[in-house]
Amino acid sequence: MISALGKIFTDLFIKYMPSAYVFALLLTLVTGFAALLWTDASLMGVLEGWYGGFWSLLAFGMQIILVIVTAASIAQSETVEKGINWITRYIKTPGQVYLFVLVSGALMALISFGMVVIVAILARELAARVKGLNYPFLIACVYFSMGSWVAGASSSIALLLNTENNFLIEAGILSELIPTSFTLGSSLNIIMILLFVVVGPLLFLILIPKDNKKKELSDLLVLDNLPKESSVKEEADSYKLPFRAISDLLNNSALLQIAIAIFGFIYIGHYFYLNGFNLNFNIIIFIFLILGLFLHKTPLRYSISMKRSSSNISGILFQYPFYAGIMGIMLSTGLGAKIADLQVSIATLTNYPFLAYVSGGLVNFAIPSAGGEFAVIGPGIINVIKELGTGLSETEVTSMIARASMAIAYGESLSNALQPFYLLIIFPVMASGTKLQARDVMGYFVIPFILFFIIQSALLVWMPL
Repeated sequence: MISALGKIFTDLFIKYMPSAYVFALLLTLVTGFAALLWTDASLMGVLEGWYGGFWSLLAFGMQIILVIVTAASIAQSETVEKGINWITRYIKTPGQVYLFVLVSGALMALISFGMVVIVAILARELAARVKGLNYPFLIACVYFSMGSWVAGASSSIALLLNTENNFLIEAGILSELIPTSFTLGSSLNIIMILLFVVVGPLLFLILIPKDNKKKELSDLLVLDNLPKESSVKEEADSYKLPFRAISDLLNNSALLQIAIAIFGFIYIGHYFYLNGFNLNFNIIIFIFLILGLFLHKTPLRYSISMKRSSSNISGILFQYPFYAGIMGIMLSTGLGAKIADLQVSIATLTNYPFLAYVSGGLVNFAIPSAGGEFAVIGPGIINVIKELGTGLSETEVTSMIARASMAIAYGESLSNALQPFYLLIIFPVMASGTKLQARDVMGYFVIPFILFFIIQSALLVWMPL
């Protein structure tokens, strides 16, 4: 019955949901009109905020692109190919593939949500080798698995609260840091991790579609009639001149590239020695880059792998600025603060975590960045909690702020299941060579979203930290 209900939602999304780009355009108009109706902003004020925000995600967009292409480059190496061949010796059925992707994805996202690219690459390779898979459902499994990042080592809001001289302390909203023992190390967060690593995979196994006709990767490829692409090594060898040349020696010099890789590994070790297991996009990209250099051995092979990996990133290049423009409207007009104020105006000692959770989910549609979103709604929510906590001990108030902050993070993460912004990270890998769009995948998230919303809401309101 649940599987049949999932099919109904999927069919509805296929019928009514537009492409991710059209979704961004519609959301732009909705946000702009909301700002005009609900704030004092003029039309030009909205447009100026839109234009100003347009460029605010350029660095983030470039980071996402580099995560995708460097990870995809690693996947094209002979070493990884052998590793995938080894995995497929033990994973041979669709159910095993779904479970493996969901669990490994949730665990890897606890390191960083950028790791989802590695999971996507592995899932695509498994889909090419295991018969009977529903490929759009597999994409949904990969995407939903990354939701656990918010409870892991790269949870931006939790890390921000424990960062020296963060904007909350500089503005006088907080007087001291909130250690991660109140956020990531809390019993509440541990349960949330189990929710993604255990409950999520079991739920998706129940939702496996019964009808997989014409849904395998081989059925969906539109370029299936093209000749098989040569390996990176074979293409590199084809560029060699018929005579001995210095240029060939340099292009194919393992010594040159391995030397650079060794220096890179030395710095990576130095970074973790100084910072502990403190991951961010920059160090992940650097690790992927250096690992790619090492695995491909020569400059020419690595260049070829990066060229191939960069062939399907157009969605990020032109769609991220539109979401940044939406964020600009929210920030410049005060619309985001208005939404937060509406929520917290009815806050009590009992319902404040739920209201923070809902605020995080709602604002995420316009500001699809946990850190950026928290900058908009976090201060207002924290100030309300400080008022609610009058008469309580300092530790109790700190616990309340930590709970509300993590509630915003959980809401932000879960609402990604209803909008396709971060699906753009998955699609360059998994939808390459197909005509798949967000509408083919999003319907699979409706039931998990509803169940996770109920469970997380209950945990936030009633479970002690």
